[in-house]
Amino acid sequence: MLSFLPAVLRGIIANLLLFANTLFWCWLLFLTALVKLCLPFQPVRRACNAVLNAIAESWIACNSGWMRLTQRTEWDLQGREQLGQDGWYLVTSNHQSWVDILVLQHTLNRRMPFFKFFLKRELIWVPVIGLCWWALDFPFMKRYTKAYLARHPEKQGEDMATTRRACEKFRDVPVAVFNFLEGTRFTRAKHDEQGSPFRYLLKPKAGGIAFVLDAMGRQLKSMVNITIHYPDGAPSFWAFLSGQVRKVVVRYEQLEIPAQFLGRNYSTDADYRAEFQAWVNHLWQEKDEQLARLHREYPPALPR
Repeated sequence: MLSFLPAVLRGIIANLLLFANTLFWCWLLFLTALVKLCLPFQPVRRACNAVLNAIAESWIACNSGWMRLTQRTEWDLQGREQLGQDGWYLVTSNHQSWVDILVLQHTLNRRMPFFKFFLKRELIWVPVIGLCWWALDFPFMKRYTKAYLARHPEKQGEDMATTRRACEKFRDVPVAVFNFLEGTRFTRAKHDEQGSPFRYLLKPKAGGIAFVLDAMGRQLKSMVNITIHYPDGAPSFWAFLSGQVRKVVVRYEQLEIPAQFLGRNYSTDADYRAEFQAWVNHLWQEKDEQLARLHREYPPALPR
């Protein structure tokens, strides 16, 4: 409706609407989280978790509203029809931009259970939204380098313990446990530094989703493998807010989780670890080939 406005003005309006929407819903979120904190009984927790997820879904729905108001982005989506809200899912995607999160929320809100991301612990200090993530039981992970773990071996296994505690909270209400397998946003510099064997992807880190499988096991209905492609290149957050993203292409694929990966310990079982990493690398090879096809099928717009 407002797509006729200059990009700068659209960006300002979208930013204000995003800010106002967040402030409105966060207070309802905090009040419900306070009830859950003060009354830590299982029936109360279960009811509060359902209310918290409904509040978050309403926040996302309002975000989708200002997107439709300020943007004329074309959405090319395939595979969503196979998804549902009746179970627990493990979800992953390639990662190119902060916009990826808005894309995933916009296209999957109320089509599958609410997403729970694994976040870096430092993100809890992000104003307002950090507390929202905490209230929604998003797991905050402390990442240690190999050099740090060599000096502090007592920290080994702490990430697995954190994952287990987080997944215990996910058992009450169906959720989609989300993990960006690359661990960080794709850039050509990171790609070259890694020596990644893939053309459009960084190397996948299998440990995160292996820990989720170890913690949740057969409770997970399936894995949803998502591929996001921006024909004109990965956009900045401002470019998205200001309606400068011409087209977004997303493909959703529901995969059965191989039975041999359930009930095993990624940290201590070397054979399982090698087998699981090979499976993840195969998924990533297929995703890289899919991205190559999408680049050919949806080339960048010609400059005006």
